[in-house]
Amino acid sequence: MVELLSSKQKVIGSSPIRGSFILEFRIKFYSIFNLMKSVFFLSLTGSAKLIGAGLATIGVVGAGAGIGIVFAALILGSARNPVREPRLFQLTLLGFALCEAMGLLAIMMAFLILYA
Repeated sequence: MVELLSSKQKVIGSSPIRGSFILEFRIKFYSIFNLMKSVFFLSLTGSAKLIGAGLATIGVVGAGAGIGIVFAALILGSARNPVREPRLFQLTLLGFALCEAMGLLAIMMAFLILYA
């Protein structure tokens, strides 16, 4: 009984089915690897990088709108209550810095998509 099991294990371990599976895997792996070197694949990934970078820069529009809203609120607030203008200006600078940071992060992501 022990010899029968060990002989089956030897037959299964070195069967032609397993060898053909390994050969088929190697063929598929090399065909995928050759596809990544093709001109079509390189142009496709290049255009996808450009599209992704363009979409990542949409955040700059939001930063610009946010900065405009912050300074519009400063003008309205100082027109309504001129005594509080120094404190409003401090808060405006804080809002400006936060909006600008979001815009810079969007540009940084675009550069990472393009050049990484």
